Amino acid sequence: MQLKSIAYPACSGGPAHKWATPGARVPSSSMQTSGSKPCPCPSFKLREVASMYFTMIAVFLVILVVALQGSAPRGSDFPYKVPLDPQGLLQLSWNVSYPEQVVHFQLLVRDLRFGLLFGMSDRGEFENADLAVLWSDGHNSYFGDAWSDAKGQLHMDSQQDYQLLGARKAPEGLYLLFRRAFSTCDPKDYLIEDGTVHLIYGILEKPVHSLQAINISAIHRGLQRVQLLKPNITIPELPSDMKTMEITAPDIVIPSQETTYWCYMAELPDGFPKHHIIMYEPVITVGNEALVHHMEVFQCAAEFDSFPHYNGPCDSKMKPDRLNYCRHVLAAWAMGAQAFYYPEEAGLAFGGPGSSRYLRLEIHYHNPLVFKGRRDSSGIRLYFTATLRRYDAGIMELGLVYTPVMAIPPGEDAFILTGYCTDKCTQLALPAAGIRIFASQLHTHLAGRKVMTVLSRDGRERQVVNADGHYSPHFQEIRMLKEVVAVFPGDELITTCTYNTEDRSRATVGGFGILEEMCVNYVHYYPQTQLELCKSAVDPGYLHRYFNLVNRFNDEEVCTCPQVSVPQQFFSVPWNTFNRDVLKSLYGFAPISMHCNKSSAVRFPGEWEKQTLPTITERLREPVPHCPPAPGPRPAAPVPLNLAELRRD
Repeated sequence: MQLKSIAYPACSGGPAHKWATPGARVPSSSMQTSGSKPCPCPSFKLREVASMYFTMIAVFLVILVVALQGSAPRGSDFPYKVPLDPQGLLQLSWNVSYPEQVVHFQLLVRDLRFGLLFGMSDRGEFENADLAVLWSDGHNSYFGDAWSDAKGQLHMDSQQDYQLLGARKAPEGLYLLFRRAFSTCDPKDYLIEDGTVHLIYGILEKPVHSLQAINISAIHRGLQRVQLLKPNITIPELPSDMKTMEITAPDIVIPSQETTYWCYMAELPDGFPKHHIIMYEPVITVGNEALVHHMEVFQCAAEFDSFPHYNGPCDSKMKPDRLNYCRHVLAAWAMGAQAFYYPEEAGLAFGGPGSSRYLRLEIHYHNPLVFKGRRDSSGIRLYFTATLRRYDAGIMELGLVYTPVMAIPPGEDAFILTGYCTDKCTQLALPAAGIRIFASQLHTHLAGRKVMTVLSRDGRERQVVNADGHYSPHFQEIRMLKEVVAVFPGDELITTCTYNTEDRSRATVGGFGILEEMCVNYVHYYPQTQLELCKSAVDPGYLHRYFNLVNRFNDEEVCTCPQVSVPQQFFSVPWNTFNRDVLKSLYGFAPISMHCNKSSAVRFPGEWEKQTLPTITERLREPVPHCPPAPGPRPAAPVPLNLAELRRD
């Protein structure tokens, strides 16, 4: 346990305390210690009495803190770390206690002004947000749990669930230590769940006389996306013959614009034999931690003997078209992610016969402050072994086929599309012993808001494979699952995506373009099978009937001529309530076209058109939030915090 001490005025030559305990109110005069006189040292007996008295007080406070808040983790107990702002002034570290259902946060503030805001919200908004706030009126400082209403006005929460554990000063800045339960059952609080969490922050550059006086629209603020609830996974033992390979950018200059996708081609040595990738981790150039948003390494298609060298923006007209055939994911990392480990019985094969030597590194740089002249050599370090493990790992695509027959009307706040991997496909393509899914990468384009894949067996939903209720297309990573999911022949894997098109004036169709949509779950599993894609789309014939129906029941003519493309037909639909409801209904009952494909993009033998939708007779129950027992009264009042010896003058 980390003991915390109240910062009393020190006798001349006495030690300076580094920790400040919450709740120790200090008069405004004590905030300015540089001009205070040293206190006269008491006599020996008085010193003993004072020592006993202060020891009793300290013990009482420690017991009180433990009873109300729990023990404070050590600085080394925070394995996850992410910069919150582009300049790196705020750095968040955290750990997760699943037995306690609690997240401990350690926030490093490199340049404390007059306070800060830190919190969570549904999509990164500062309205309807759940916040921890540290503020100063210029004399005293306070810490409190707050929330913002729909207009962005701050209010002190009647239930103080951000619990301050301590603060300390270090050469690099001020550390704040606090904790928060996953679920508090407070309607004003954010429910911390698996998947993406949108963290928000704000910096107070002027003193404020009260919490309500903070104008969130006038402060420097931003957001960062992370996966807070990391899985608690045992790291497998690594082999002695393990080697490494770094796929990194060749000392490029990061473009002085907010968003850049940079592509760089690399290649394996000639005659590189088959190996297993067993682990990978990010390599970030020092100083660019806040600019490198996410990275991926793709292997190119083996059907081409060679690929041109390229080093430049991915959207440049100078980029060779052949690079579009480098799409097989070998590794993916996003800000806040740790090293990725394969299960000890499997590895991802690369090299050897039938495997391309060519790799494409793609880096997303997020440079909102438009820094100029920043050089970067970031990338991904692969750990691999020539001692092949028992199983080759595979990657399978679930969800919807990339086709315009699946569309979302404009102006929708939560439109749902579902893709199926049917029992017929898994019965034919999976081995009798089944497969084991150990990781997953969810994917949509810009309108995606939620993604979930559920395993169904005999018409009953059995298990969630992966779900993200706060999904963001700007934060995509391969996530290790908390537990391995076993899939057997005859099982169904159902992937559902929820979209928001309130900012669009015409239909959004499925496809490869960034303004088109996808609904995909790339599942990582073993042992590898021939099944590489198990996806669906609505039967085109039934969609044609929909367009005919719309044409009959609307005054505006909808062109359903064969020579007009499906996107053009969708663009001509007048999106009234009737047309929207009929399309939703169509996607909910119409037969589907199944794509049960091998790696060669050829379907397994069988009849795959006009397949009936899977019948689900029993749904999984919605998880009920766990409400932790209240450890004691926590009044709706800020905690006075003594920062006299912690604030930088």
